[in-house]
Amino acid sequence: MLAVGGGSVIDSSKAIAAGTIYDEDFWDFYQGKLVEKALPVGTILTIAAAGSEGSPDSVITNENGMFKRGATGEGLRPVFSILNPELTQTLSPYQAACGITDIMAHLYERYFTTTKEVEVTDHMIEGLLMTMVHEGPRVIADPDNYQARANIMWAGTVAHNNSCGVGRVQDWASHDIEHELSAEYDCAHGAGLAVVFPAWMKYVYKKDVMRFAQVASRVWGCAMDFADPEKTALAGIAAFRKFLASIGMPSTLGELGGKEEDIPGLAHTACYGNGRKGQIGGFTALGEEDIINIYRLML
Repeated sequence: MLAVGGGSVIDSSKAIAAGTIYDEDFWDFYQGKLVEKALPVGTILTIAAAGSEGSPDSVITNENGMFKRGATGEGLRPVFSILNPELTQTLSPYQAACGITDIMAHLYERYFTTTKEVEVTDHMIEGLLMTMVHEGPRVIADPDNYQARANIMWAGTVAHNNSCGVGRVQDWASHDIEHELSAEYDCAHGAGLAVVFPAWMKYVYKKDVMRFAQVASRVWGCAMDFADPEKTALAGIAAFRKFLASIGMPSTLGELGGKEEDIPGLAHTACYGNGRKGQIGGFTALGEEDIINIYRLML
């Protein structure tokens, strides 16, 4: 299989590659069955965002119920990927910003962990986040900036090939919460994450205030208030939200086409749809009521 495009094209190609040599319903893989074998997949990347060009993961939507779910397994990791930054120079600023947001979300999903003493990968993630903060505005201002495109493209691959996730518990609740939005409203995944992630942060930061304060200080340059680290943690969340707005990302559910009356159904599907057991998240477990509250923070 040769996938020429971005995350949706690559992930769909991975699904075909797995399903072609599987005698049962290939949706089994999107309900938890590990993909051990698949046809070889190669990619030619045209948008830096999903990181699927280097990952063993695939996310697709089942339109029978509009379930957006993921599969994983080393059989899905591409055998080669061609990353040419020139192929991303025709992207609109909005799509470039969606990609930047998705890359940062992949890094944050790994950063917020319950695993202790992971300084190596902490610093790797922080360095990549700082790269996105630097290069994001440059590529929005000048779509033909080859060096900025190249740094963003390489960061996107490293962010999601799991180099940064080795040996640490990862979260992924924000992705699960967002998947309900892009499945229901057909919004860009990165745009949905721009709305979801700051709301998730605001809801859960007290779980580990010092971890939020650490990234606020190291990445966003917020002064560390050792007497009241909560102030630093909140300043970091605000800085992230401000950055997303500066590159043209939405900040509310309404901007994605969402409605307040949809929230209970979205939360229920996130927790129980397609065979889920009622909780999501690795940093802290979230139930249906928690997810309702997070969606409401997006209003």
